[in-house]
Amino acid sequence: MRVTFDSSLKRPSIVHSLAPHLSRPSRLAIPLANTPASIPARACTTRRSYSSSTHPPSFCSTLLAHDLLVPACAPRRARGVKGPDLLDFDTVSVLSERGGEEIASEVPLRGIPWRMTRLLVLFCFFSLSPLLVKPLSLSLNDDVLGLIVFKADVQDPIGKLTSWDEDDDSACGWAGVKCNSRSNQVVELNLDGFSLSGRLGRGLLQLKSLRKLSLAKNNLTGSINANFARLDNLRILDLSENGLSGSVPDELFQQCGSLKSVSFARNKLSGEIPKSLTRCSSLVSLNLSSNQFSGPLPEGIWSLSAIRVLDLSRNALEDGINESIQRMKNLRALTLKGNRMYGAVPGGIGSCLLLRSIDLSENSFSGSLPVTFSQLTLCNYLDLHGNSFSGEIPEFIGEVRALETLDLSDNAFSGKLPTSLGNLVSLKVLNLSRNSLSGPLPESMSSCQSLQVADFSWNSFTGGLPDWIFKGRLQELQTLDLSSNFFTNQIPTDFGDLSGLQFLNLSNNSLTGSVPKGIGMLRKIDVLDLSDNRLNGSIPSEVGGAGSLKELWLQNNGLTGNIPASMDKCYSLTTLLLSHNYLSGPIPSSMSRLGNLQIVDLSYNNLSGSLPKQLANLAHLLTFNISHNQLQGQLPLGGFFNTISPSSVSENPSLCGAPVNRSCPGVLPKPIVLNPNSTGDTVSGSLPPPLGRKRIILSISALIAIGAAGMIVIGVIAITVLNLRVQSISASRSAAALTFSGVGDELFSESPGTDANSGKLVMFSTVDPDFSTGAHALLNKDCELGRGGFGAVYRTILRDDHPVAIKKLTVSSLVKSQDDFEREVKKLGKVRHPNIVALEGYYWTPSLQLLISEFVSGGSLYKHLHEASAGDSKSSLSWNDRFNIILGTAKGLAHLHQTNIIHYNIKSSNVLIDSSSGDPKVADFGLARLLPMLDRYVLSSKIQSALGYMAPEFACRTVKITEKCDVYGFGVLVLEIVAGKRPVEYMEDDVVVLCEMVRGSLEDGRVEECVDGELKGNYPAEEAIPVMKLGLICTSQVPSNRPDMAEVVKILELIRCPSEGMEEELV
Repeated sequence: MRVTFDSSLKRPSIVHSLAPHLSRPSRLAIPLANTPASIPARACTTRRSYSSSTHPPSFCSTLLAHDLLVPACAPRRARGVKGPDLLDFDTVSVLSERGGEEIASEVPLRGIPWRMTRLLVLFCFFSLSPLLVKPLSLSLNDDVLGLIVFKADVQDPIGKLTSWDEDDDSACGWAGVKCNSRSNQVVELNLDGFSLSGRLGRGLLQLKSLRKLSLAKNNLTGSINANFARLDNLRILDLSENGLSGSVPDELFQQCGSLKSVSFARNKLSGEIPKSLTRCSSLVSLNLSSNQFSGPLPEGIWSLSAIRVLDLSRNALEDGINESIQRMKNLRALTLKGNRMYGAVPGGIGSCLLLRSIDLSENSFSGSLPVTFSQLTLCNYLDLHGNSFSGEIPEFIGEVRALETLDLSDNAFSGKLPTSLGNLVSLKVLNLSRNSLSGPLPESMSSCQSLQVADFSWNSFTGGLPDWIFKGRLQELQTLDLSSNFFTNQIPTDFGDLSGLQFLNLSNNSLTGSVPKGIGMLRKIDVLDLSDNRLNGSIPSEVGGAGSLKELWLQNNGLTGNIPASMDKCYSLTTLLLSHNYLSGPIPSSMSRLGNLQIVDLSYNNLSGSLPKQLANLAHLLTFNISHNQLQGQLPLGGFFNTISPSSVSENPSLCGAPVNRSCPGVLPKPIVLNPNSTGDTVSGSLPPPLGRKRIILSISALIAIGAAGMIVIGVIAITVLNLRVQSISASRSAAALTFSGVGDELFSESPGTDANSGKLVMFSTVDPDFSTGAHALLNKDCELGRGGFGAVYRTILRDDHPVAIKKLTVSSLVKSQDDFEREVKKLGKVRHPNIVALEGYYWTPSLQLLISEFVSGGSLYKHLHEASAGDSKSSLSWNDRFNIILGTAKGLAHLHQTNIIHYNIKSSNVLIDSSSGDPKVADFGLARLLPMLDRYVLSSKIQSALGYMAPEFACRTVKITEKCDVYGFGVLVLEIVAGKRPVEYMEDDVVVLCEMVRGSLEDGRVEECVDGELKGNYPAEEAIPVMKLGLICTSQVPSNRPDMAEVVKILELIRCPSEGMEEELV
């Protein structure tokens, strides 16, 4: 048998080899409509011949490539058909339909009369029809085709759809597909959590028998296709937890009589909820939560009598609950949390007798609770927190006996608690915090023996702490919060009876007495907060029995005595707050065994003695505040204490070390070094025997005398040099170092100073370290170039008209010691790159530090972008200029990261433009190495001008700062250069964040809104768009998702010199 697609025909024809029946071969044409299977009405022309052992190129692939949607695939030999026959595909011709009429053409058999031909055709057809059924099944069924088209429209990064093979005759064995056992048609498609991305494909519209479509928990984007309404048999539609956006088309629910469940939760859908939704009379579950829907609810939504679950939470809906809610007789769960709903709750809600869960929290509902609530006897969850309900909590609340969770917090309830709360014997969670409730806690609540969480905080409850809580009747209690009330008297001692307690907060009351010893019996306690009370006495040693304790808050009390050494048994302790008490004695060395400690505050006590050196071994410390005590001796060396904030150790008169800027007794200062290449660690020669016997006396008196004399001599020399403007210095210039008097400190300070300490000026180049205009020129206000969070920058001239920029650090008290400062500066001074501002030298005194850098005459990138006048330098920043600035800055940062230096403060004002070449130069790098005592919070306050450039992890103490925060700042800088807009711009009544603006505009295809209008359209889109995409990738919220700067450089070079595969690297 031979099947031929003849180009002379308007449709495929079947040609049989009739040698056994005819005297010579003939050709006959049978219209396709007469065959058991039909070939689609459109196909792509191809001309090849294949044997039955091979498969021709799939029509599906060709059609998809031409963006055609047809239920077709290439003819192929049907599986299971035996025989030596060949399937020759000579020609595939394009078929057509006109007005539904098929165009057919027949070619008569040569040499045989027409009537005989017809008879032969009929004979052959009927005699061979059993053999033709399978071979002529040459097209895919609609289900297979539709799914293959859907697969082609999405990305499958983890290969979940690898079992979907277009050569299969049926889709029933494919992953996520379920078929009807009789018809073999697809009835369910469940691809939840397959990590698919892309847009909702049109192929799904071919699944005519589909009853369930679930694509939840993927990364699908784009809008929802209104044509889904054509899936007449659809019962369940779940597109939740994707990235779908736009409005839901009203046409989607025009014919939804069979639809029972709809979930679009956790997407980015916006606009109003479509009014046609109210036509879905069979709807049982509707979940539109966590989107951006706004406006009023569609009329009639409260009349969906079949609905059981209605979740519209986390949107921006503005409406009230209609009295028509009483028609929802089948309603089981109502969730309207986190909207802008308002008004009173209608009494009709009491007619929904099957309601089990009600969540109206975080809205603006007001008034009192309707008395019909008492009819909801099946309700086990009631959450009304974050509204404006007022009045007393009604007595009838105790009639809802099935309640397991009752949250009325953050409202305006007042008065006493109803005694009927004791009727809620199934209650597990009770939250009444942040109201205006008063009076004592009713003893009837001791009947709530299932209670696990009880929060009464931030009210006006009075009296003593209720004994019924602590006498063991609430065995299930895990969380108890009575903070911020007016409770008085002592804390009950029967702590041990609350053996399951994990969280106890009694802070901010007026409790007296001592800390009960029973806290040692709380074996499961995680957090104990007794702060801000009037407790006295000592901290009991039994506290060590609370082995699982993680946080202990005892600050702002009147505690006395020592810190118990037994606390080292609290191995899980992370937070220890004992400040503002009257504790005395030393800090126990056993504290160093608390390896999980992160936050320690012992400030404002009377602690004395020296700090245990072992504290330096606490690897997880983030804060250690011991200020305002009587501690003495040297601070521990190493670990966290190398970078401890001075404010954390201040007001300890006898404490010494670099952070308090006070030398320790017996630790001699290093001599002033005239030659920077000499270490100064040793002095050659030996002391004569008579002097050796008085070594200590000599060390003290000689140092004072020599130091004073040296200061006088150096001061005289320096003043003479400055007054006479000496044009040359010592003939020996092998070491470019100069020591001069503290007059420099006076000149560089904001007000006249009296510091007499000597200073050290070191230049890294062979340039003569002499200032032709004198030292005063360094401080001339006319020479000031600008000021930043860490100091001012001046311009001055070295000998031979060599200009330099000098940065005066204004945080000198936080700078490292001279040794560390010099070591770090010398490392920075070795950094040389065409796109990095070179550090040429430094000046040091304990109270003044200067950094001497290369002077770049073109000004900052910020001025070019945002402060240039019309027709000035900004207009000269062509696209080519901007691209070169981006690429050069990336190269500079990549070089810094290669040398293990993090910039920390990338912004447009720290990128300077060389006026001669136009090349960018990264400035102000490595500052964090010089200021190690600045924690990230202090640092962030110093660089507020970098708002918008700072990576999100910069504000998180527990996240390690890496070079990826420079990558984030660079990404923002890229968008700033392309758009010509600041990272954050404040409008009259709005704030525009550049990253979000660019991301939204690119997603909507509005590229022109992202590019600086000064370019006037003169930019190549094939460069601008990938550059902006790269900027957005660099600003990923997850540091590990950002590329490193070396990769950024390669990508930028690919964009400028495009090569194959570039687009894939950016997408």
